Order: sequence, then structure tokens, then C-alpha cells
Amino acid sequence: MSVTDVPGFVAAGVACGIKSPPSPDLALVATDDGRPVTAAGVFTRNKMTAAPVTVSRHNLNHTGGQAAAVIINSGNANAATGLDGMRDAVQMTSSTAAAMGIEAYDVLVCSTGLIGYPLPMDAIGRGIPTVVEALAADGGVAAATAMMTTDSVAKHASTTTEIGGIAVSVGGIAKGAAMLEPNMATMLAVVTTDAELTSEEATGLLRQAVGPAFNSLTVDGAQSTNDTVLLLANGRAGRVDPNLLLEPLTEVCTALAVMMADDAEGSTKTVFVTVQGASTDQEASAVARSIANCQLVKCSWYGKDPYWGRIAAQAGSAAETFSPDTLTISYGGIVTFQSGVATTPDAEALAEVMEQRQLHLTVDLGQGAGSGRIVTTDLTHAYIDENMGTS
Repeated sequence: MSVTDVPGFVAAGVACGIKSPPSPDLALVATDDGRPVTAAGVFTRNKMTAAPVTVSRHNLNHTGGQAAAVIINSGNANAATGLDGMRDAVQMTSSTAAAMGIEAYDVLVCSTGLIGYPLPMDAIGRGIPTVVEALAADGGVAAATAMMTTDSVAKHASTTTEIGGIAVSVGGIAKGAAMLEPNMATMLAVVTTDAELTSEEATGLLRQAVGPAFNSLTVDGAQSTNDTVLLLANGRAGRVDPNLLLEPLTEVCTALAVMMADDAEGSTKTVFVTVQGASTDQEASAVARSIANCQLVKCSWYGKDPYWGRIAAQAGSAAETFSPDTLTISYGGIVTFQSGVATTPDAEALAEVMEQRQLHLTVDLGQGAGSGRIVTTDLTHAYIDENMGTS
């Protein structure tokens, strides 16, 4: 279940020497014939933008939305590296193009890892011919593995659906375990499809799919310098209604986003925060994000404590239209606060809900029809241990 479940795409992942001790750190996703196909990208909004983001944006603009390959390194973000970093990102595209016999502008580039360190270009230069040679129709999982930084598992998903009598596939690989916050959520993702799309359609669909998926994920409220989601569409399945492709595309992106939350650094809970009854969808999403990023709330989840007080306080501070008399808070369908006062739920049933790895919190503001959802995690000692230094 990955990018290579989509006919016409190949991928690979190898160890080139960026990481110590050696482990897979260089990935490549490409068309099986080296020809450019329709491509689109959604990137971080952080103004501290990493060199590979700038180069990929430039290449997509230069080609009018086409690409034949995506080269990805892990272990080094190539961010805050000045002109040398920009030259290194360009060199990654040109070296990949030379090894594949294609144009450099048809190669997109992603990097992930520590900020502020120069790329070891000697190692990457040796690794690129190796990863090109390793390209295979079943190489998607290997590529997902080579993208990992603090991830503990490779993240990959795919689906096949029938649209207008045509079987269309969508596949994806991603990495991300911390420094996650809309927009987007430190993450990289490459998504492939065999549907035929124009560059404008691909861009529009990707932006729509990212909204309820990667942009609805927050672990720690920190926005990365390198966030990138790329979509490649080779058209081999034929032309379909692009509006009907949105659902399977969103399904794959959402699956990858939930995997990131499940694998977040030190987390013991993946929490789905749903806010409903808001005056608008935008307000609901803002309240959900406020709850999800509150350290007090996150700590209570780690303690398996269904305390509603912290949640009510966050809702009241974030909602524009609010009354405690219309507020309802529930965990796993069990109401803990309603109509301005605490309830007396079944303690044993509530404790069982709080033991689950995936926790569902619903906050109903009782003010309108607006709704929104954020996927997040708890805050643990292990997260702090992971992030006390740069190594």
C-alpha cells in the first residue's frame, strides 16, 4: 500500500551515509518511463523556508506543473543554509536528472531532518546513482522508510476506486512524528494517481484534500520549514471527473495524517477533537485547534483524566459565539459537561474510554451548524526527552 501501488510509478530507498549509524536516508519516487507527468505541490507557509521547498516551487512553476521524479533525503533539512543550501538542492535535482537521463527541472526535491547544517553532498552524490538503480515497482515502502527521521514506522497507504467505470488508484507515502501544526503538519508526503488531470485540477484537488487531512493535524503547534505534499498524476487510467477523485485522494491523505499522529514522538494517545454547534465551520476549527494545542489539556489526556474544565476554558477563550449554558463536552460519547454544569457519568465506562489509544472528544457549542475536526496527541515525558536537544 504505497505510491507504487499506482501503475506507472516506481520508487526506492537506500542508505547513502547521511545518518549515523547508517540507515536508509535517500528516497526516490519516479515515473517508470522517466517522462514528466502532471504534478502539483502544497508547501509550508513558514517564511523561514527551506531550500528544497524553494527549488521545488520554482521547478513546478518552470514546467507549468509537471515532474518525473521526486528525490528526498532524511537526516538533514537543508534549511537555514543560505546560498550553499540552495545550490545543494539544485544539485540534488540535476544529479538525479543526470542519473535518470531526464531534465533537471522535471525533478522535485525534499529534505527533512535537523535545521542549520550543510548537506553532506559527497554522500548524497554517491547515493543518487544507487537509488536510481534501485528503482522498482514495489519500492514504495523502501522509499517511505528512507524518508523517516524520528518516525518509528514507515507511513504508506493506497486505495483503488471505480469512477465512471474506470478503476483509479491513489497511493501515498509520508513522514512525520513531531513539529506538526497546520499549515501543514514536520512532514513530507508524495501522493500518486493514475487519473488524468490538468495541472490546475491537480493543484485544486490537492489543496482541498490537504485541508481535512494534513492541515487538520497538530502535535505540538510548531510549523516546519520544510513541509511539502506533492501529487503526481500520470493519466494511465484515463480521464475521470476530477470532483469524484477528491474523496479517494482525501482518504489516502487522511490515512497518512492519522499515521503521523499515531506515531508522534512519545505520544500515548491520538485524539480526534470534533467541535460542532459553532456559528461557522471556521470558528469550529479554531476552537478545535485551541483545545488540541493546549498543554494543560494534552497533559490530562496523558494522565487518562477526562477533566472537562480545561476544555471548557479553551472553548470559551477561542469561540466568538459562546455560552456555557449551551455547551456539551463528551469523551467517546459519554457526556461529562452539559448545560453549564458537570454530569455524573458512569466512572467505569469513562475510564475504559480513556484507556484507548485513539480517543474521541466532542465539544458541542450549541450555537449553530458549524463543525470542524483536528487530530492531535497527548503530551508526555517521552516527548520532552526526545526534544531536549538537537541530537
